[in-house]
Amino acid sequence: LKAIDESEDTQAANIMRMALYTGMRRGELFKLLWSDVDFERGFINIRDPKGGVSQKIPLNEEAREVLKNHPSESDHVFTRCDGEPFKDIHRRVNAIKAAAGIGANFRALHGLRHVYASMLASSGKVDMYTLQKLLTHKSPIMTQRYAHLQDEALRRASNLAGNIIKDAMEG
Repeated sequence: LKAIDESEDTQAANIMRMALYTGMRRGELFKLLWSDVDFERGFINIRDPKGGVSQKIPLNEEAREVLKNHPSESDHVFTRCDGEPFKDIHRRVNAIKAAAGIGANFRALHGLRHVYASMLASSGKVDMYTLQKLLTHKSPIMTQRYAHLQDEALRRASNLAGNIIKDAMEG
């Protein structure tokens, strides 16, 4: 996060922030148009996603701030210097990865999408159905890869209950 914040490459830094704050896929971010962002209702329309059917996801406050402060120079949100949408951004995000000390094998945008999903699953506050909808997975089977993280949150909650009862009995 520090390397993203310190980067002077606004396009690369903000596309990484959006992957982290929304869980959007690389291709969805590349295709994102300003007209897809509904600031008033608080949603992002994902056109022609990997699953095939256009969907919308909530625009959280962090993503809203990124977009509000992002340059609007084209119909597309994320653009190269010539105003065209990205087809590839590896080289530009690699500079941020290097500054963060992250290995070359880490696929930044996919990895940040995975971090988004893992954080939500392990929080114990988001059920698998909601996570599936946020990730725009067509099938719950794709979302199940994060279920073990939810199990860990359940284990922590169960241990907490045991500790609370033990403290009450001792106190």
